[in-house]
Amino acid sequence: MTDRVFNFGAGPAVLPVVVLEQIREHFPSLPGLGMSVLEISHRSKAFADILSAAEMNVRELAELPANYHVLFLQGGATQQFAMVPMNLLPKQGVADYVITGSWAKKAAEEARKFGLVRVAATTESENYVRVPGAAELNQDADAAYMHITSNNTIYGTQWPSMPNTNGVPLVVDASSDIFSRPLYVTNHGLIYAGAQKNLGPAGVTLVVMKDELVARAPLSLPTLMRYETYVNSRSLHNTPPVFAVYVLSLVTSWIREQGGLEEMASRNKRKAAKLYAHIDRTDFYRGTSHPASRSDMNVTFRLPTADLDAQFVSSAADNGLVGLKGHRSVGGQRASIYNAFPEDGVNALVDFMGEFERTNG
Repeated sequence: MTDRVFNFGAGPAVLPVVVLEQIREHFPSLPGLGMSVLEISHRSKAFADILSAAEMNVRELAELPANYHVLFLQGGATQQFAMVPMNLLPKQGVADYVITGSWAKKAAEEARKFGLVRVAATTESENYVRVPGAAELNQDADAAYMHITSNNTIYGTQWPSMPNTNGVPLVVDASSDIFSRPLYVTNHGLIYAGAQKNLGPAGVTLVVMKDELVARAPLSLPTLMRYETYVNSRSLHNTPPVFAVYVLSLVTSWIREQGGLEEMASRNKRKAAKLYAHIDRTDFYRGTSHPASRSDMNVTFRLPTADLDAQFVSSAADNGLVGLKGHRSVGGQRASIYNAFPEDGVNALVDFMGEFERTNG
């Protein structure tokens, strides 16, 4: 695959080349099966083996205790914005939400349709350039749960570590940094992540859930909106996204083969540090997030003018560096450098940034 560009897109995002090659090799027919993974029954032994491999990889990477369930759902993180309060927020209860970006705000807005939501902290007045510190969290000790978004793709911020919720179940939207670093899952009640950034293609959503939360859902919930449905059926109540689960199993196998989450964290920090160092080197590039909250997944920055921002994106694409345009709501640049993004691509971007500054600064 020598004609590939460096894809800095925020998602669906870059996949490991070795995984793409494995998919290509086995796409017409899985070994010994005589048919494509797109054609197999979700009730077949072939898919049962794929599902088992995906679950085993997740359990081993996250070091999951036996009292956590691994679920493969559909609907992306946006569906989880509704499923979480529908299952975990009692009618007379309250949920704490920490608002650190557009997606965190959308999650809180969705939750308000099902119960009372408190804003435990927000950095909206600062245009979400940072995540709150521990002292800023105004927690309700009786909250049904506290919800945070661990990495904010639009604004390029990331929680350096998960907050201490003092026994209140922590619910985390980890869509854009899942398995980019050690998880310490026992601090969590529920974790959800759309696969299309660090785990695989769009179409499957990973949910990791503590057993004691499963039975909270009221019996009036629709069947497919109940976590218990997927726990009891092993994510097979209806037809799951077979191909997406298959790719997730390959990507999580690749992460394990590379050395696991500690190795991913080391690589990701090294890649991000190179970019931030170049951004901070002069005044030509300006990082948009507070240094203490900078994301290792999404590096956001601006140039001196909007015209230069546009010229940078266009010229970068001409040089095989694509997907650098910032989110439409904030503009600027965004380099998404998830697990599978190669360090050579970061080096190429740094070199391009230096040359662009030399000719346009």
